Amino acid sequence: MKTEFYQITDPAACPAAIERVASLLRQGEVAAIPTETVYGLAGSAFSADAVKKIFEAKGRPQDNPLIVHISDLEMLPTVAGRIPEDAYKLAKAFWPGPLTVILPKKDTVPAVVSAGLDTVAVRFPSHPVAAAIIRAAGLPLAAPSANLSGFPSPTEAQHVIDDLTGRVAAIVDGGPCGFGIESTVVTLAGETPRLLRPGVITREQLEEVLGKTVEIDPAVLSPLQDGQAAASPGMKYKHYAPNAKLTVIKGGLTAFLTYVNAHPDDADHVLCFEEEAPVMPLPCVTMGRRADPLTQTRRLFDALRELDADGAKRVFARAPEPVGIGLGVCNRLYRAAGFTFAEMPGVGRVIGVCGGSGSGKSTVCERLRDMGCVWIDTDAVAREIVQPGSPVLPRLQAAFGADILRPDGSLDRALLAQRAFADAETSKTLSAITHPAIVGIVKERMAPLLEAGKTVLIDAPLLFTSGLSHICDLTVKVTAPEAERVRRIMQRDGISQEAALRRIRAQAQEDALSDAADLIIENDDLAELEGKAENILKVSK
Repeated sequence: MKTEFYQITDPAACPAAIERVASLLRQGEVAAIPTETVYGLAGSAFSADAVKKIFEAKGRPQDNPLIVHISDLEMLPTVAGRIPEDAYKLAKAFWPGPLTVILPKKDTVPAVVSAGLDTVAVRFPSHPVAAAIIRAAGLPLAAPSANLSGFPSPTEAQHVIDDLTGRVAAIVDGGPCGFGIESTVVTLAGETPRLLRPGVITREQLEEVLGKTVEIDPAVLSPLQDGQAAASPGMKYKHYAPNAKLTVIKGGLTAFLTYVNAHPDDADHVLCFEEEAPVMPLPCVTMGRRADPLTQTRRLFDALRELDADGAKRVFARAPEPVGIGLGVCNRLYRAAGFTFAEMPGVGRVIGVCGGSGSGKSTVCERLRDMGCVWIDTDAVAREIVQPGSPVLPRLQAAFGADILRPDGSLDRALLAQRAFADAETSKTLSAITHPAIVGIVKERMAPLLEAGKTVLIDAPLLFTSGLSHICDLTVKVTAPEAERVRRIMQRDGISQEAALRRIRAQAQEDALSDAADLIIENDDLAELEGKAENILKVSK
């Protein structure tokens, strides 16, 4: 088949191309079009022959239902037979957007669309090109992801071109997809709303709009039971998979690294988060930032394709916590791995806590210590490495002056601080001298604690600058208003307001880097600190 190609980012500027694609769809052909989630392979939802062409082009089993896409709410009654009030509540909150609602099917929709079920999955995409093509076609479009069945979903036109050129009538390039994973699917066809496929619209958001509990189907994080019909796309078969064999390692970063190091011959690549790449012992492909699930949804399918491009054969994969948007990422990753898991039990966790001078970081650490964490205070380690006779002292003298040592060989810490915190450059010099020694001692002390299954708390003002953040299962930034920080520093150290502000300014680089922490704690109210510390332990599990 000859495939026509169109580049459309602004539908108003390309009316002829929109009409040509719409004409092909009205004629019963299929075309790949962009949506805000992933690219879809669209055909008339009223034509059984067109829908069969979708299955043939993808190589998709016909017992896997499709989603019907509409361009306005007036189209909904043409495909759904009974529309409950809850459907309109969800439509008002989330349409147009990445939400699919399953409703009783109207007979106008051929059985092949819904794999013989008496329900139909419907969504109203927000992508302007998709909406324009549906409007121009004048009919709802059935559309699964525009890739070969089982492989990673396409998030840019080149993925579709690679998979489907010669298999479909047209491919429309509308630029990269905004969200990167398929829509959330919720069914309203039963007595209780049920989440069948998670996405960027979370269970918590659905419950807030509906005012009732939304159940999570067991098949979200587990294989569908033998003989059980798939009520939604993405439930029945192995999906989203690269050619490489994936194994998801359960647990935090520490457990992951322990497992990888204990099985050096069982993988040639790892799939991990961006901030973890520096500590990975194997070639790695990253899938977004650990603390930012939307970067994970945008990167996941691209990362799976990159593994194949890198020649990966066996891959150990990290996964986020299956909560919120992370549930959607886990769902795709687990299915890509064919629910192949491994774990390293009994390994402890590492929580890294940072915060600028006067933020109240130590107070947070004291609460966590009282809750059972083993506290490694890098400030205490920093004092150890400048004791008389330390090899670090001559390097400090060379950088900041011989007079920083007193006649008895001890360090004049106040004089060193005055010179080291004078500006960002001198602060950087201090870090370059002291950080390697501090990090080495921290790692040495951590190792036996982790082997014993302990939760280790690294209290590090320069957690990100030093690189210690790379070995943490969870990073926490403690912050407070600047005026409060200045007051605390002046009271604690007996220095002037000007000196306190200078110290805060010298930590500006770390303050900016630490905005990437997994969790940020506002320590402006000590009365609320206990609950915030408990939340840190919950999040780190």
